[in-house]
Amino acid sequence: MGRTYFVEESIEQYLLDLTTKLKPYVTGLLIGQCSPQRDYVIRAVRTPPKEEQKEDNISLSKLASIDEEWITTHASQVSRMLPGGLLVLGVFIIATPELSKDSQSTLRRIIFSVEKSLTKRRLWKPTEEEVSDRAALQICSATKKVVCRTYDVQDPKSSAKPADWKYQSALSATWLALDCTVNVNIHIPLLATSPNHDLEKNTKNGFNRWSKQIEDSVFLINGQIKDGDTELLEGQKKLRGNTQSSTQLSDVKVLTQLSQGSSHRSTATVQVCSGSINLKGAVKCRAYVHNNKPKVKEAVQALKRDIINTLSDRCEILFEDLIINEGPHKKNFEREYHVLPQRLFVPVAGSSVMLSDYKFGDEADAEIQERFVEMLDQSVPAEDIHIAEEINTVDICPITDNVDDTQQKQLTKATLLLKLQQNMGMLLPLFCYGNPETIMGPFSTVKFHSIISELVRLMQYFSKMSPCFSVGVSGEESQPAVGTKPLFAFVHPTSQYKRLM
Repeated sequence: MGRTYFVEESIEQYLLDLTTKLKPYVTGLLIGQCSPQRDYVIRAVRTPPKEEQKEDNISLSKLASIDEEWITTHASQVSRMLPGGLLVLGVFIIATPELSKDSQSTLRRIIFSVEKSLTKRRLWKPTEEEVSDRAALQICSATKKVVCRTYDVQDPKSSAKPADWKYQSALSATWLALDCTVNVNIHIPLLATSPNHDLEKNTKNGFNRWSKQIEDSVFLINGQIKDGDTELLEGQKKLRGNTQSSTQLSDVKVLTQLSQGSSHRSTATVQVCSGSINLKGAVKCRAYVHNNKPKVKEAVQALKRDIINTLSDRCEILFEDLIINEGPHKKNFEREYHVLPQRLFVPVAGSSVMLSDYKFGDEADAEIQERFVEMLDQSVPAEDIHIAEEINTVDICPITDNVDDTQQKQLTKATLLLKLQQNMGMLLPLFCYGNPETIMGPFSTVKFHSIISELVRLMQYFSKMSPCFSVGVSGEESQPAVGTKPLFAFVHPTSQYKRLM
C-alpha cells in the first residue's frame, strides 16, 4: 500500500492557475511534513524563471531543457526559509500531453538531485524510522489529471510507487508550535593547516561538534520532561472543529550537558591555529508539528533540527555576503566583527504555520518582500514581517603571521595555557618520594628541581594571564630532599569552567 498525501485545499487552485499561465511545462517544489502515518503538503511553489527567460521571454519546449541545477538551487534557498518540521518533500511538473510520457523519468531525476543537495548541507542525520519517500506529482495541463508517485531517496535504484493525493480544507490551521530561545557561545578554532582561512569549512567542522551537543540535550516542554513515545497533547485540550488558523504554542527550554558522562573518556588535544571564530547571541527557534496525535519525539526532533539549521544557515548567508562584498581571495585578515542576519517570521494565509527568512540590518522590507515573491511565490505585506530576535555576532580573530621572538614565546605559553584550560580541574602531583632517577629517568636532582621551578613559574604566569586559573603550591620549594612530602601544583577551575576528566 502506497503513502497518502493530505494536501492543503488552496494548493489545488494554485496548481490549476499554473496550468493556464505557463506552457508547455512548469516545475516546482512541494513543501510539507512527513510522519509515520501520513504526509502533509501545505505549500506548492513553482520554480522561478531564470533571468534570461524573464528578459527574452523564452519558452522552453522540451523536458531535456530543464535545468536541474537551477531547481536544486531553488530547493536549497527554500529550505532555509522553512522552520523546524517542514521540508521539501517532493517536486511537481505540469506538462502538455505531448510531454507527459517523459515526465516521470524527469521527476525521478530531479527528486534525487534535490535530495542529494539538501543532504549535503545538513548537519544532522536522519533516524532509521524516518520516512525517506519523496513525492513526484505529475499534472496534465490539458486534462488536469493528477498522478502522484513516490521514490525512496535512500535507495538509488528505487522504482516508482503509487500514492494517494487528497485535498483537505484548513489542513494546517491548528498545527502545534514549539518555541525556544537558545543562547549560543561557540568558539571555533581556525586551523593553521587550513588553506586561505577557509571560514566556511572550519565553521562547519565546529558546528558538527556543537550539533552533537544539541542532539544530546534535554528538552523541557512547558517545564516538563516528557517521554518521547507519549502524545504531545497528552493532558491538554485539543482544538476541534476550528477552521480558523489558531496556534497551540509550547514553550521549550533546552538544557545542554556541561560534560560527558563518567562512562566517556574525555581527552584534550592541542592544535596549531591561525585564529578563531566566536559566535555569540540568542537565537530564536521554532518548529511545527501536525495535530494528528503527534508524539513528543517528533516535536523534539523537529525543534532540534531547527536549532541546528538556523545557525548553520545564517552563517552560510553571512559567508556568501562576505564573498560578494569582499571577494573569495581576501588576503589581509584582521580581527573582524560581523552581525549575523536576524531571523524573521511571516504568516501563511489560512494556516497557523509561519515561514522564516533572514535579514541583514541594512536590508529594506522591500528586499524581503521581493525574496518571498521570487522563492515562495508569496506576496507579503510589510506589516506581516516579524523580526524575532536581537542582534547576534560573529567575531573572527586571526593571529598575525609575523611574530617576533617575544610574541612567539607568548604564543607558546598560550598554547600551553590552552592545553591546561582543556584539562581544568586536574591535580598535578610531582612526587619527590624515592629516587628521582627511578621516577623521572637518569638526570640530576638539580635538573629535576629546575623543571619543577619552571613549571611553577609557568603556572603563575597562567594565573595572571587568565582569570580561570589560580595556582597554589605546597611542599618544600627551596631545597626539597629525597623523602620529603610530595610537591603539588593545583589548578583551581572557576565555577563556570568546570569540566569532568
